Amino acid sequence: MRLLVSSGLRRQEGGSLLTFEVPGIRLGGSRYCRGRVSGAVTRSKASRTFYASAEAVHDVESYVESSRAWAVRKAQLAGRYDQLVDLRLVLEVTRVPRSRVRWADRAGVVFERLLDSLTWRERMLLFTEGPDGPEPLWLWLNEAGLPLQPHSWEAVFRTANERCRAALEPPARLRADPHRVYAPYATVHGARHSMALFMLVVLNSLLDRRFGLSPAERRDFALLYGDPWHLVQGLLGHATRQVTVDTYLAPVRHLQLESLLAEVEAPLSAPLADLDALFARVAREADGIQDVDSRLVPAAQGAW
Repeated sequence: MRLLVSSGLRRQEGGSLLTFEVPGIRLGGSRYCRGRVSGAVTRSKASRTFYASAEAVHDVESYVESSRAWAVRKAQLAGRYDQLVDLRLVLEVTRVPRSRVRWADRAGVVFERLLDSLTWRERMLLFTEGPDGPEPLWLWLNEAGLPLQPHSWEAVFRTANERCRAALEPPARLRADPHRVYAPYATVHGARHSMALFMLVVLNSLLDRRFGLSPAERRDFALLYGDPWHLVQGLLGHATRQVTVDTYLAPVRHLQLESLLAEVEAPLSAPLADLDALFARVAREADGIQDVDSRLVPAAQGAW
């Protein structure tokens, strides 16, 4: 969840990552780590750069070293990988000039393809030789140690939502209480929406407040680097800026974010956390947005 919220990756994009595609932690304590999503698994069929928070990358690394390693070892002992007829044992991954993968099939025949051309189903077949035998290069595995298909994440999120509701919502006799706490409801695509909204608000704030730009200077900045809508378009991998405006961020268009940002009373040196009040207002005034920091979260608002 943290990976999707910080990166804006689609379900298939984030769900089909290979272990060597997980961004590395940068030296110097950077908050974001840069990765690359392969073209064949994107909707536009074009590769692009994505950014994941350092906290999300740490979470993934912990998963790889703990529960994933346990699932892999269990599968090896059970001989599950030996039963995979279409297993492709990767011999080499080259990075320059474009990433290419060389592998050998069960008969020992060697193949080579561009990494960007491999579909998510083909990526599921890629293995590497580990100290105890073949190991999947597919990042997300089920408890049997086999690749978790991207669409299976819908069921994972649904189960997690049900567990949160059971743990956090009061029994039926107390549901009329106006002060009740509602459990948040999360979806895979909602994580992408959350990232888009967060980045739009923060980028507007950085341009208008942190940099102290005049209207003329802001126009010059937009010509050089693009406006926040254009920048978020690139992060989401949309073909046009208008797709970002009309489809993903339509619920907040009427809020006139630039006007809202101007009303936030905070010094220019204030941290980004001071935008909490603005995010709370966005959640109150737009349909389909839930604010998990608010005491009252309407159960019907589960889109974002």
